[in-house]
Amino acid sequence: MTTINRFIQRRVLPGVFTELAAVSHPILARLYASRGISAMAQLERGAGALLPFSALKGIDDAVKLLIDALQQQQRIVVVGDFDADGATSTAVLLSGLAALGFKYVEYLVPNRFEYGYGLTPPMAELAVAQGAELIVTVDNGISAIDGIALAKKAGVKVLVTDHHLAGHELPNADAIVNPNQPGCTFPSKALAGVGVAFYLLMALRAKLREQNYFTENRLAEPNLAELLDLVALGTVADVVPLDTNNRILVYQGLMRIRSGKCRPGIQALIDVANRNTAKLTASDFGFALAPRLNAAGRLDDMSLGISCLLAKDLGLARQYAAELDSLNVERRAIEQSMQVEAQAFLSQLSFDGAELPECLCLYRHDWHQGVIGILAGRIKEQFHRPTIVFAQGDDGELKGSARSINGLHIRDLLDEISTQYPGLIKKFGGHAMAAGLTIDEDRLDTFKLALNLTAKKHLTPEQLTAVIYTDGELPADCFALDFAQLLQNSGPWGQAFPEPVFDGEFQLVSQKMLADRHLKMMLQTGDGKLVDAIWFNADNKAWPNVNVQKVQLAYQLDINEYRDKQNLQLIIRHMVSIDA
Repeated sequence: MTTINRFIQRRVLPGVFTELAAVSHPILARLYASRGISAMAQLERGAGALLPFSALKGIDDAVKLLIDALQQQQRIVVVGDFDADGATSTAVLLSGLAALGFKYVEYLVPNRFEYGYGLTPPMAELAVAQGAELIVTVDNGISAIDGIALAKKAGVKVLVTDHHLAGHELPNADAIVNPNQPGCTFPSKALAGVGVAFYLLMALRAKLREQNYFTENRLAEPNLAELLDLVALGTVADVVPLDTNNRILVYQGLMRIRSGKCRPGIQALIDVANRNTAKLTASDFGFALAPRLNAAGRLDDMSLGISCLLAKDLGLARQYAAELDSLNVERRAIEQSMQVEAQAFLSQLSFDGAELPECLCLYRHDWHQGVIGILAGRIKEQFHRPTIVFAQGDDGELKGSARSINGLHIRDLLDEISTQYPGLIKKFGGHAMAAGLTIDEDRLDTFKLALNLTAKKHLTPEQLTAVIYTDGELPADCFALDFAQLLQNSGPWGQAFPEPVFDGEFQLVSQKMLADRHLKMMLQTGDGKLVDAIWFNADNKAWPNVNVQKVQLAYQLDINEYRDKQNLQLIIRHMVSIDA
């Protein structure tokens, strides 16, 4: 099936600021400048440079609720979410509250197939039945109007910690901590749910210290830095922008892991993913650990993932990690089958890149509800169109998962559709790039029409053109292990602070397909230097091609380790023939 054309375009360079002259390498200074860095302070990675928790609206009310609960040793029920951010948020709060002296803290995480997302009324009923005196939501709650109302009616106090965008109405919670709630002046709106939970614990510890709680109760003050491995994993897994504050959180977590100070659950995930603990990178969180953790919430119950993260014994953690790995294998098989079906459906529509609709909207009655988000992401990447994939829900409903492209805020788009077409969307929520929604099955065709009519008002032809942005060409002396290592150590790289991608022309010396999927190549630079390269998931119908001898590439530098030896290789992101 033919995919859309992709174009290589270099990032706009605003100029290297004088302060960045102190950066160790001119190429690195150029990379930072193109990512909006204008001062050395923005490159700070020490924990002391974290934004103050005092700027979070509602933090004082939240801390007071928790101190009252601690003094009375109330029963607290933490209500999490079924993704990696929700799992790490839950683990952070349970671990942190226990370290601060809370004795009765339990958690509930909804099974997506039975309860749906967040603190729904059925979840609130479960928490009340469990004897909750205080419910604390993590990575959800800002839209839980009915669930919180039910809990409050039962006499249970509710503390919401969340990072999702608020709707037109806020829930009647006793306290809300969310950098994206109206009126919050916290400078970083990019905190993940796990980051909000971590900030709440920092504020609580500071207040308890001020009240001499640790001294009077002869308790050792907990080192909350021990939770940063969880914070780093959840932050990267949720694909939030890595602004300065989030880069600090991720970097500090990575440093703890690399130094051997991570918890057994994360170590077990690293082991089962066959990653090197001492050389773990932020991308390993996103592409190796998070998918295994998310597999529990997609196919089974995220309690398995949370149990892994909370395990105190490495042997037990490895048992949980092995189960998560098996679920991930099953998830991949389901996803691949669904992707084949989706592409077969798209191919029947007989459109090329210029005729694609503004948004792609797909549904099959037998698609797995837990995998539609991944499928939407894959289709979006292939066709560079906002994509919504639906699966069968209950009682004539369809559950949808949306993924968007730069330039279209998908949650705001759904809000606009909901306003213009009342009742068409039964419920929705999410971020700029990802969202979830529920509609009635018999209104799918109407929704597709409304979706594209509304999106057409916001998307330009330029936004619908897939562009691979690069950081330009590399000089010959940068094709070296030490420069690749410098780039790797200069992150963490991630969402909104992308890993460097370069472009250039190369002679194609040799090429062969590995496992009928990956194109292994030997390239020659303009000055005659030979360098290894690999293109994962290359089109095996187009490559290898013995007639191609010169190519234009978009690529990343990588350090390949094999039998204790390291060598430089290029990871190909895009390749086109430029033979005459």
